[in-house]
Amino acid sequence: MFDSLSDKLDSAFKKLRGKGILSEKNIKDAMREVRQALLEADVNYKVAKNFIKSVEEKAVGTEVLKALDPSQQVIKVVHDELVALLGTKAEPIAPIDKTPTVYMICGLQGSGKTTLSGKLALQAKRKKKKPLLVAADINRPAAVKQLQVLADSIQVEHFFLEGKQPPEICREAVKYAEKNFIDLVILDTAGRLHVDDELMVELENIKQNTKPDEILLVADAMTGQDAVNVSQSFNDRLGITGVVLSKMDGDARGGAALSIREVTGCPIKLASMGEKLADLEQFHPDRMASRILGMGDVLSLVEKAQENIDLDQAAQMQEKLLKQKFDFEDFLAQMEQLKKWDRLNRF
Repeated sequence: MFDSLSDKLDSAFKKLRGKGILSEKNIKDAMREVRQALLEADVNYKVAKNFIKSVEEKAVGTEVLKALDPSQQVIKVVHDELVALLGTKAEPIAPIDKTPTVYMICGLQGSGKTTLSGKLALQAKRKKKKPLLVAADINRPAAVKQLQVLADSIQVEHFFLEGKQPPEICREAVKYAEKNFIDLVILDTAGRLHVDDELMVELENIKQNTKPDEILLVADAMTGQDAVNVSQSFNDRLGITGVVLSKMDGDARGGAALSIREVTGCPIKLASMGEKLADLEQFHPDRMASRILGMGDVLSLVEKAQENIDLDQAAQMQEKLLKQKFDFEDFLAQMEQLKKWDRLNRF
């Protein structure tokens, strides 16, 4: 989603190559383009202004290391500032360490709450935990049915009470979980097209009735600056514990990711990278900064492989290849590994 921003930042850094020292003039020239790139990416104006000021202060007059050219030196400064802007370190969601642990999912209509609920349930199931998906959206047509279909597709339990209001549905779901040894209760709450008092009162009542361990706000990354404003409104009323950026795989400008943490003070905990139920990652500020600067994210790819590949079997195959003993049976085993990975990521 950061392709456009990455290209513009790279263009700014190219102008510093070949310089002998990072002077105030050439830094300011480069930062002018960086500021423009950030604003075009829909980054909050104050956030962009403070970011540029901080980079300039740390970069001007910096001695250029022999192993780096000036552009690389500035990239390092920008990378460090991006990491600080995004939250410095990864913030994990509340562990499933009591029965039941309760996650409350909130956000505007269409932001991806129901999909996230399914992703969290699948994630819990893979950790040998027993999740319960709770349909607390009685306003959107077919919302209850959508969550039920989602629950059936990953074979987890679904909870709903016909004719009851969301706060009561959620309260009874937690009681049901206590009696039936459910590890994780996921409350899929209602949204609106915009923030209104009726919605907030309902969510406040749900919070009061269930005492959730985690209140996750789903913010649509494709809405840019609007996602930041929504996050601030929800945080003021609910005291959210974390933000999940959805639709990170879309053609978005990325401003929400760079602004939410700074404006609201709430950590970004998860990133939804696609429509499949397996496409959910912990948000790592350092890795996201690397993506923005076009450096890629090898660590996330390695972790994904480690989750789905039998490392002992892979080591044995490597040994056979080195000794030229790799046969057709080994090839079939490798194909089965690939099929397993595909099945796990097909949800």
